[in-house]
Amino acid sequence: MTTTRQPDLGERIAATGLRVTRQRLRVLEELASEPHDLTAQDLYRRLRDAGEKIGLATVYRTLGSLVEHRVVDTLAHSPGETCYRLCSEAHHHHLVCSECHRVVELAECGLDEWLDAAAASADFVATAHRVEVVGLCGSCRARP
Repeated sequence: MTTTRQPDLGERIAATGLRVTRQRLRVLEELASEPHDLTAQDLYRRLRDAGEKIGLATVYRTLGSLVEHRVVDTLAHSPGETCYRLCSEAHHHHLVCSECHRVVELAECGLDEWLDAAAASADFVATAHRVEVVGLCGSCRARP
């Protein structure tokens, strides 16, 4: 499977202060070609099947670096397994189907006021938040 090079991916990497390497770019390109999410193992298999000479440890290190620099999001809807997704750069949350792994980004966030009040009542200051709602999409609910 070949992916189309997306020029802004290198820029997204560089904007974080990371060097743009072939491995980082290929991992990000493969994530960009997936509308939902992938595990590191799935990503590794896809890259190898596409002829990429890359090791599994390199895929994990690359994903870790991209997550640390907030280029890639992690999703925890699969017990014991982290899934990865290239998301928009704006603040958002996720709806994730537990059956087919469809991921929908929710751009609207009405949590700030509620979260600030809840945090203040516990003498806490919230500096960030992240929401992942797991459920079943319409297609999976419609299956017999």
